[in-house]
Amino acid sequence: MAKAKALAQEQHYNFFHSVEQSFDKAAQFTKWEKGILEQIKACNAVYRIKFPVRVGNSIDVIEAYRVQHSHHKLPCKGGIRFSDEVNQDEVMALAALMTYKCAIVNVPFGGAKGGIKINPRNYTPFQLENITRRYTAELVKKNFIGPGIDVPAPDYGTGEREMSWILDTYMSLRPGEIDGYGCVTGKPVSQGGVRGRTEATGLGVFYGLRELCNVKEDMKRLGLEPGIEGKKVVVQGMGNVGYHAAKYFHEAGAKVICLIEWDGAIFNPKGLNPDAVLKHRKETGSIVGFPDAKSLKKNTDGLELECDILIPAALENVIHAGNAPKIKAKIIGEAANGPLTPEADEVLAKKGVIVVPDMFLNAGGVTVSYFEWLKNLSHVRYGRLGKRFDENMNIHILGQIEELTGKKVSEKERKFIAHGADEVDLVYSGLEETMHTALHEVREKFMEHKKIRDMRTAAYVCAIDKVGAAYEQLGIFP
Repeated sequence: MAKAKALAQEQHYNFFHSVEQSFDKAAQFTKWEKGILEQIKACNAVYRIKFPVRVGNSIDVIEAYRVQHSHHKLPCKGGIRFSDEVNQDEVMALAALMTYKCAIVNVPFGGAKGGIKINPRNYTPFQLENITRRYTAELVKKNFIGPGIDVPAPDYGTGEREMSWILDTYMSLRPGEIDGYGCVTGKPVSQGGVRGRTEATGLGVFYGLRELCNVKEDMKRLGLEPGIEGKKVVVQGMGNVGYHAAKYFHEAGAKVICLIEWDGAIFNPKGLNPDAVLKHRKETGSIVGFPDAKSLKKNTDGLELECDILIPAALENVIHAGNAPKIKAKIIGEAANGPLTPEADEVLAKKGVIVVPDMFLNAGGVTVSYFEWLKNLSHVRYGRLGKRFDENMNIHILGQIEELTGKKVSEKERKFIAHGADEVDLVYSGLEETMHTALHEVREKFMEHKKIRDMRTAAYVCAIDKVGAAYEQLGIFP
């Protein structure tokens, strides 16, 4: 009995332990002494809450968490997930990953994460609103939310609706706070959200992998041609992240040969159209049975297909010691949080697979959340001040060139050249720059240390160095 209990406890704490293992593996390649490394690794604050909410004729006691992993920079930043799988270990692990993720992509936040242990499908919208508002009130009580303290965002099981409830509750409890709209990101555009936030994580996955595929040396080592066009892609998860990643790869000319969901997987070697699959799922409730596609016996069989790029965009630990030897992908892009175990990392590194780690690759969401937070603090929409000026200037320059050359451009080209950047253009541009810069920083670290065998370790080294430098500059360690 005691042995079974110990085993269950060990499994329960597996995710955070996996993050610590990856951290320790990378720490040996940094200059920081043990004490500083322990401080970087530790979760600074863990808030566990239980509160009652009336559901129908009964009262449910709701279990919830907010973890602030690091205070080396403020505010802390991280999503809130609604799932009956939420536990303290998972939230701590995700908060730690947020710290490292923000450091890698040069977003000035400490890492945080929140979770409410419920299955949102079991509650009505009215009941979910009550739970969300009560959770927010509890965070306000303990000073665990605020534009300069801790800024939540959507995660698994939450979206714009829940963020608008959080905002409204916060503003009612903090009336007159001029920067109050910056207390949460992922809001509807009408409530201070930013255009481009919905697709940000999936688009960031695309930008990061596209840049990797343009590195000739890496592609040559894998036996692939540079570029995205024609590459065979498998995507696990058709949620917001997986769908947008698949959509952008499809539009760029890649072949999305397999899409995997919890209830099945579909395969077509000629490629699938993610928009058509999504439409089929909305009509039937499942991706299974999609015309012109073969349904696989087990959904996990899709992970083991022959392909160039595998994108796990569902939950953690889907690739492990048991199935890692069967993985045939040459590149794995971790769109989900922690989809590979440390044991799988070791197996895949020996096989020469390039694993682009989650802590860099799925940072598109927090990057665009940063842009939204800045928008809320500046109280002005991106592009509002300069868009019209840029358009007028571009038209004037084009007119002068046409007059000097005696040639006219087509109407289509005229519209393209004259176009001034709007909010979504600037958000996409900032995200693309962020993903490109971060990829090459991680890659350079990987090339610099000959003993580093995988990009995850290189990414952790980058993150540890940046967080360590921040602590050093704060003068916390004499």
